[in-house]
Amino acid sequence: MAIADIYSKRQKRANGEVPDVYTYDEIPQTLKVQIVQIFKEIFNKNNSYQIQMESASYSRCSRILCREYGVFNLVENDFNEDPKYQITISFISKISVEKALDVVETFLRVIIILNGKFSYLDPKAIEDAISEINYRFKEHGVGYRFESGQIIRIDNEIIHSEAVKPALALLHDPVFAGANDEFLKAYDHYRHKRYKETIASCNHSFESTLKIICQLNGWDITPKDGASKLIKKCFDNHLLPQYLDNQFSSVKSVLESGIPTIRNKTSGHGQGSEKTEVPEYLAQYALNLTASAIVFLVNAHKNFVPEEVSNL
Repeated sequence: MAIADIYSKRQKRANGEVPDVYTYDEIPQTLKVQIVQIFKEIFNKNNSYQIQMESASYSRCSRILCREYGVFNLVENDFNEDPKYQITISFISKISVEKALDVVETFLRVIIILNGKFSYLDPKAIEDAISEINYRFKEHGVGYRFESGQIIRIDNEIIHSEAVKPALALLHDPVFAGANDEFLKAYDHYRHKRYKETIASCNHSFESTLKIICQLNGWDITPKDGASKLIKKCFDNHLLPQYLDNQFSSVKSVLESGIPTIRNKTSGHGQGSEKTEVPEYLAQYALNLTASAIVFLVNAHKNFVPEEVSNL
C-alpha cells in the first residue's frame, strides 16, 4: 500500500512537530499497529499457497522466539495458542524495545528465508513491506531499520548513509561474506548493549576485510597476521595510487591507531582484577570507524591496478 501524505501529517511538518532526532528507548503504539498492518499485507492470500505461507511464517517466528526466550507461549496466561495471535498480542503489549525489535527482525527473516525456498510470495511485496517499515521507523523518529537481514541502530543518519550503508553494500559481495557476518554481529551486539563484544567484532570484520583483500591479490600473509601486519602489507604493495604517497603515513596511522587500538584497550585482552567498562559512545565510534575503513579499503581494492599491469 502506498504511504499517504494525509492532512494531519502535513500539519505536523508545518508546525515543526516532526522528530528531528532519533530515540531508541521507546516504540510508539501507533508504530506497532502500523507494523502489524504491514505484516498482514505481505500476504495477499490470492491462493492457498499464500495462506500456507502466512501460517508457516507466524508459526516458525513464534517457535524461534519461544525457544530463545525459554517460554512456552509469548503471551503469558493466555490459552489462545494460535501463533499469529501470540505474535501480534505480544508485539503490541508493553514488551521491551529489544523484544519488539526481535519480533520485527525474526518475522522478516523468516519470510525472506521461506520465500527463498518456496517462492509463494511476490518478492516485491516483501521489499515494499521492508521499505515501509523502515520509513515508519524514521517517520516516528525511532532510530532503527531493517537492513541486510538484521535490525540495526542508526545513531547518525549522515554517517549511516555515507559509511555504514555503503559498507554493508560492499561486504554483501560473497567474497567478503566472513567480514560481512562479523560486521553484522557487531551491530547485533551494539543493539543488545554488549559494547565490548561490539568492538571485538568490529576488529574481526576489519581484519577479515584486510585478509580477504590480501588473499585476492595474492600477497603473502599468514592466518595469524594481525591488523598492523595486514595494513603494512597493503601499503607495501601500493594498494593506493602512487600520487597519494605523501599521505600514506597519515592514512596508515589512522588505520593502525583506529579500530585495533580501541579493541586492544577495551576488549582484546584480560581485564585483570579491575573490570573494564566500555561506554556506548565508544562502541558507536568503533562501528562508524570500522564502516569508514571498510569502504575505504574495499573501494581501494576495486580500483587497484597492480604495477606489473599498469606498466604494460
